[in-house]
Amino acid sequence: MRRKYWSALLPLVLLGVACQEAEEPAELAPATTTSTEAKILFDSGDPAGMDMEIYVMDPDGSHVRQVTETPPGTGSRDGAWSPDHQKIAFMSNRDGDPEVYVMAADGSDVQRLTKHRGFDWLPAWSPDGTQIAFIRDTDPPATGPLYPLRSPSIYVMDADGSNVQRLTEFTTGGYITWSPDGERIAFEANLDEIWEIYVMETDGSNVQRITHTPVKDAQSTAPNWSPDSRKIAFDSTRDGNFEIYVMDADGSNVQRITHNDKVDARPAWSPDGLRIVFHSTRDGSSGQEIYVMDADGGNVERLTDNNHFDGHPDW
Repeated sequence: MRRKYWSALLPLVLLGVACQEAEEPAELAPATTTSTEAKILFDSGDPAGMDMEIYVMDPDGSHVRQVTETPPGTGSRDGAWSPDHQKIAFMSNRDGDPEVYVMAADGSDVQRLTKHRGFDWLPAWSPDGTQIAFIRDTDPPATGPLYPLRSPSIYVMDADGSNVQRLTEFTTGGYITWSPDGERIAFEANLDEIWEIYVMETDGSNVQRITHTPVKDAQSTAPNWSPDSRKIAFDSTRDGNFEIYVMDADGSNVQRITHNDKVDARPAWSPDGLRIVFHSTRDGSSGQEIYVMDADGGNVERLTDNNHFDGHPDW
């Protein structure tokens, strides 16, 4: 099955190349940024074109501002907030191949972190802000679209781009989320001929599958850890189309929190854990839009409204 983010990433790539119970989490330090203060980060672009850029907005959808200005013919996407919301890691093909970059929250001081002949994307910060995990394909197609991928794996580096280490020897490729208690990394992988969610230690050891999608040819993907490290939000096609679910961090107590016949995907928690932002096609627009809801699926609000692709939010 072709993964949904391959098709989402395709426009950018064409530019550049043509059940063990979880331990009780440690007590966390208070969030430095509240949900009402924190901006929502997202990708936006013309679905009929090739340009993608990164934007920020207030949690109510106001004060939308573009923070990347990528040269024509290239794009930037997959933005991820640093834990203190002072920096943004992202992927861009502005210098040729897709690489991981970091910039200040206002879009200034852009620095390229990876310099690799291949594809580096989907960065995820460690909770202390000292490291960034990301996906690297060491043997991508020389030309053409970014599928099928050949050898995507999870890597980690220091936040300045140094000390790059490979964490997974098996091939995978997808969204990564670092538990806020700093103990584990959750990720999606197609290890058993189906896309499921796994967790591992931060050194790549003790890999455990925590979803067991009950429907043939369905998938569970895009994990995102809650701020208290107790729950994981994710999307799944187990009920026929992409919907958003929440489960305990060990994979138990799965609950569906969106219910419609359109795509609801790519959830991300608010800093206080009370709300979840996601992208959806539920209102029939020509592209995806950004929505927010309570952590139980209630009080859904639409934040963006345009003909562009608005997706991959981070809060």
